[in-house]
Amino acid sequence: MSHAYKTKGGLLPVLDGLEVAVPEGTFAAVVGPSGCGKSTLTKLVAGLMKPDTGEVWLHGERVTAPRKTVGMAFQNPVLLEWRSILENVILPLEIVAPKMPRARRVARAMELLEMVGLVGFENKRPSELSGGMRQRASLCRSLVHKPEVLILDEPFGALDAFTREDLWQTMRDLRRAEPFTAVLITHDLRESVFLGDQVIVLSGRPARTQYVMDVDLPEDRTLDVLFTPQAAGMLHTLRDQIKIAQGRGGKDH
Repeated sequence: MSHAYKTKGGLLPVLDGLEVAVPEGTFAAVVGPSGCGKSTLTKLVAGLMKPDTGEVWLHGERVTAPRKTVGMAFQNPVLLEWRSILENVILPLEIVAPKMPRARRVARAMELLEMVGLVGFENKRPSELSGGMRQRASLCRSLVHKPEVLILDEPFGALDAFTREDLWQTMRDLRRAEPFTAVLITHDLRESVFLGDQVIVLSGRPARTQYVMDVDLPEDRTLDVLFTPQAAGMLHTLRDQIKIAQGRGGKDH
């Protein structure tokens, strides 16, 4: 798969022969240098853009337009201030399942809000919640219509370290309760190892698949796993791969 953007100076190649395969039901983390095309990849997977060459397939069907079976969460939660948290969460159901009774929409939303610890805040406005709480609500909104594929474009990147780690565990719990295939874009290698079943390293722009690592850690992992020799070794390998992608060579000697 290849893609380029039109600029005043001509075409800017972003992806060049990129190949990515994410097995159904798994969690893939995508890392790479800044500006290498990670966010472009998410837009192509979501059907928001079409690649110049190549194809995107989800669950045996070619992606040619935005799909109801895809959920998305971004670094900025983009919650609507004039709607309560509950009304923000049920919004996708109003779009993809307009005939669903309101009672069922509310029940589904409250089920997710309970999972992320936001019961009692469902009638608050977004501005009344902390950044971490707004991101929890955003995750609920992205999952409320039970998508087959969840795309996460740096959803925890703007949060402080403690809140970010707390949300990693929330994401782990949501994944355990809600079956979906996930693609996470992140700059945080620890995040990629904690959440991912595999980590895909993209090269510098124009991006290709440079390296794929299977994460050999327990499925029901806690933050302590990041301090084990296994995790340390994987993080070391990933840092070397990022250096190569940045054109700075591999291992330090």
